[in-house]
Amino acid sequence: MTDGPPLAEAVEATADDIATMEIRGAATIARAAAEAVAEQAAETDADTPAAFERTMRHAGRRLYGTRPTAVSLPNALRYTLGRMAGDDVETLRSSLLAATTAFTDRLDRAQRDLGRVGANRIRDGDTVMTHCHSTDALACVEAAVGQGKEVSAIVKETRPRNQGHITATELREMGVDVTLVVDSAARRYLDDADHVLVGADSIAADGGVVNKIGTSGLAVNARERGVPIMVAAQTIKLHPDTLTGHTVEIEMRDESEVIADDARADIGDIAVENPAFDVTPPRYVDAIVTESGQFPPESIVTLMRELFGESADRPWEEPDGTTGSASSA
Repeated sequence: MTDGPPLAEAVEATADDIATMEIRGAATIARAAAEAVAEQAAETDADTPAAFERTMRHAGRRLYGTRPTAVSLPNALRYTLGRMAGDDVETLRSSLLAATTAFTDRLDRAQRDLGRVGANRIRDGDTVMTHCHSTDALACVEAAVGQGKEVSAIVKETRPRNQGHITATELREMGVDVTLVVDSAARRYLDDADHVLVGADSIAADGGVVNKIGTSGLAVNARERGVPIMVAAQTIKLHPDTLTGHTVEIEMRDESEVIADDARADIGDIAVENPAFDVTPPRYVDAIVTESGQFPPESIVTLMRELFGESADRPWEEPDGTTGSASSA
């Protein structure tokens, strides 16, 4: 537990569950954090505005300290704590509770609304090429199919974990005609595609897209072929703290996903690297589709500021910019 005012049981429990990954996934983490903030606002017995604000910042620090690199977590705190306003405790409490309700309502609608926006870019008879597995990207296809459009898909297998197989399965369940191709064949089949449709793990302030490794190479090839690249991502994936995607730390996964132990022994002494993500520069992206609409990548920073404030805003910090003591998580 951090030093500071007493925290609601819901805040401590949520923080522990996020830290241990009992709660995982961008939207799930964001919802849990917002609901914990609401519990803290409802339960605190702070009797002055200053004490109330201090308690809420403390709750925010406790939650933020669990997994600070999970983009949706600080965004949930920015949205809720950043809208705390008032001259007395009850007004402050009401503003926070209203903000958390608005945020969770937005989460409820986000993927459905995003799908409708993305579907507007897909015409009847179009073929999309996909990479990896993204529920946001699939929501665009599902909405297009729901509008009565006939859609086909070229699905990259997406090694080393073959997430493309999941995408292929879900597209077939929608009634989409699917062709599965090996990753290295993507350039060949781009001539048959009308769009490249991918998701994102996070999006930087300059519109750079961090997504499954292989996305950037696909985008470069698509641009050379004249195939537009659409990125589908809920706004909780926007990363106000990151000016460009190249400053995001890229996760390196276990080498066993790439090569089995016996095969490695046969080859001999080699280095194996298995980066999980890469960065697609904004110049290769035609549109970023969110539940708030579609944006050219260079305009995404405006949406970030509208939703989450200036990129440096951290409403869980003390006025002097300190973050308090470290979390025990």
